Amino acid sequence: MTPEIENAFAAIRSDHGAESLSRVERMLEPGRGGRHPLQKGARWILPGLSPTPWHDPYAYPELTPVVEALESAHPVIKDELNSAWAVHREAFSDYEHYLARQEDWQALHLYRGGALVEESAATVPTAYKVLQEFAVDTEAICPLLECHFSTLLPGASIAPHCDLWNFSINLHLAVDIPAGCTITVAGETRSWQEGHCLLFDYSFEHEARNGGDRPRTCLLVDLWHPETTVPERRALVALISEIRRLMGDG
Repeated sequence: MTPEIENAFAAIRSDHGAESLSRVERMLEPGRGGRHPLQKGARWILPGLSPTPWHDPYAYPELTPVVEALESAHPVIKDELNSAWAVHREAFSDYEHYLARQEDWQALHLYRGGALVEESAATVPTAYKVLQEFAVDTEAICPLLECHFSTLLPGASIAPHCDLWNFSINLHLAVDIPAGCTITVAGETRSWQEGHCLLFDYSFEHEARNGGDRPRTCLLVDLWHPETTVPERRALVALISEIRRLMGDG
């Protein structure tokens, strides 16, 4: 570890106790095993988190307010999204995943780089307000990642892949879902139900497909895994931010 990371970890231990970062330290051990075979593509697996691909969106008190607020606001969120798609298409861009860039996968970001994207407040105000009040202000959102409207064009697919780690979890609000759209996580395929949320651990291999005749849009929110602790979250932000700095990623 670099001196910057060591100093950050030492400050967290001082605040929260000597054992508060034991799982993070085990995660960083060379050759660390103990991961599910369908997590093999993930770079970091924090030990001790439930190895569960699909989660009940209402199972965690920390996340339930986000889920309830998004689902309650769905009709307005959908109207504003469709208006943005029709009138402000320039607000959308090709989605740049850490593995690839896809022209048939469009994104409108509400949160990225550790902050709300203020321009989106005028374009999709209801989703922006809900996100700010129930995920950003409560610190349920993982600041290392993002929130965006994810639009797959007809016929588009997202190839099977694992995301980088298991200490955040992906919430999908099904905003506008044509027939023929599916998502598969750890070999189990489901469909989105418009107006409702799905929650899954995207360190497991997953893929998605739009087999419909119009765009499929979900609102994706990267939240802290509810089984992580406050000191672990502080340490993980310090760790990943320093790694990104060293790699020239900001």
